[in-house]
Amino acid sequence: MIDASVLVVGGGAIGGVTAGLMTGHVRRVAVLDANREHVSLLRDPGLRLDELGAERLVPLEAYRSVAELDGSFDFGLITLKAQNLEAALPEIVERDLVDVFVGLGNGLVQDRVAALVGRERLVAGIVEWGATNLAPGHLSQTTRNVFVVGELDGAARERTDRLARVLGTVAETRVSTNIRGQIWSKLLVNSAFSGLGVVGGVLYRDVAAHAAGRRALCALWSEGHRVGLAEGLELEPVLGIPADALVIAGDGPQVGRDSVRIEGALETALALAGATKASMLQDVERGALTEVDVINGAVVERAAAHGLPAPVNARVVELVHQFERGERAPSTDLYEGLAALAGS
Repeated sequence: MIDASVLVVGGGAIGGVTAGLMTGHVRRVAVLDANREHVSLLRDPGLRLDELGAERLVPLEAYRSVAELDGSFDFGLITLKAQNLEAALPEIVERDLVDVFVGLGNGLVQDRVAALVGRERLVAGIVEWGATNLAPGHLSQTTRNVFVVGELDGAARERTDRLARVLGTVAETRVSTNIRGQIWSKLLVNSAFSGLGVVGGVLYRDVAAHAAGRRALCALWSEGHRVGLAEGLELEPVLGIPADALVIAGDGPQVGRDSVRIEGALETALALAGATKASMLQDVERGALTEVDVINGAVVERAAAHGLPAPVNARVVELVHQFERGERAPSTDLYEGLAALAGS
């Protein structure tokens, strides 16, 4: 049993599964979530946790509002959607409930989180495993992989090593001295695999199995990789592959060499994450807003700042907003247009 207290802010797929797996291994684990029915079920009979096909009930300490919380917490794991950050975090900060916040959200949100909780109190991280929200009180871990955490300034601190031990009760956890480069590499995964997962309405492995989907995926990855380098970042491996593994590098004879490299990289990445259902697709299916603006939209925004094109990412943003408004539905038929845009 690790002597630490953890508040999971956001009890959705990643946050709820994390709390379920951590409970019993860390002294105190509490969940804060705004969904009344979900919180009620987490308490009694408990989280219905499907862990890679093995199901069990895990009763959790769960709350709907900050006012219900008592005591303080060593770590606050922020697993909220980007659109909920400003509404949820200030009251936690005002009541000084958490010593160290840990940003585990998708997209480029770390600077927003730092502005809300204080940069000196924030450790950044990424989640490379997948989970699905099946129903209130019912969550599924769909893939197994790692957490990566690190200080935004690249420093080595005891609190980060302690955090790694706490998160290690859930999944293998690595400490990085280049977390900003790691975050951008995760952005490549989210913009390409998750972006096309929501566009097509399919799992990661189904994106890569579709010929046009595969071309669009490499185009999205290549756009994001180019922008990351323009940002001056050293991009880190992600999903077991180098950050440049899915980049379309050239034409002519180079195309054949690209294809061999890409085929091997996809095989490696999909062995780890192929069963993942994009969180943005889960959002669309339940009629909620997505995080496309801080994922594909972030690539487009930073590309513009460097005078670089990102047309495929921009089109994904347009399509997902159309899904949100109910103007059209996800379909793999849309991959052809994205692949054609990549080649234009």
